[in-house]
Amino acid sequence: MKGIARYGLVALVAFAAALAAVLVARVWIAPEPRVESEVHALIHEKLRLDPAQEQRIHALESDFAQRRASLEAEMRADNARLAQAIAAEHGYGPKVAEAVDRSHHVMGMLQKETLKHIFAMRALLRPDQAAQFDAAVVNALTRPAAVPPDR
Repeated sequence: MKGIARYGLVALVAFAAALAAVLVARVWIAPEPRVESEVHALIHEKLRLDPAQEQRIHALESDFAQRRASLEAEMRADNARLAQAIAAEHGYGPKVAEAVDRSHHVMGMLQKETLKHIFAMRALLRPDQAAQFDAAVVNALTRPAAVPPDR
């Protein structure tokens, strides 16, 4: 193998290893709690919902779970396309850029769907419940990121 090709291969392997490390760290080692998870915990554990609220919120959660699963499947497919683009271009080329843009678009769609779901649940709450709900959402969105301990 020629010198320049060897350096290119080493760079590609290093990039792939770094990408894998980031994904493992974000998904497996220290996943950040989802805002909607905290909100759902508040709804089901602290707010005193009446039976009608429980039923309507359960229906909203079921609908949202299906939409979220669909968008998460799209994101996994986007990650596969990104991996193929990286393997084909060995750098930040047009295929990689297109795959990144597509991935960001689907992430944005998921964020919008999540917010619509949160507001739909809020609409079912009494004013006293909505105040607690609002405080929990604001807290979840503004809490500083956890700093990993020094090793």
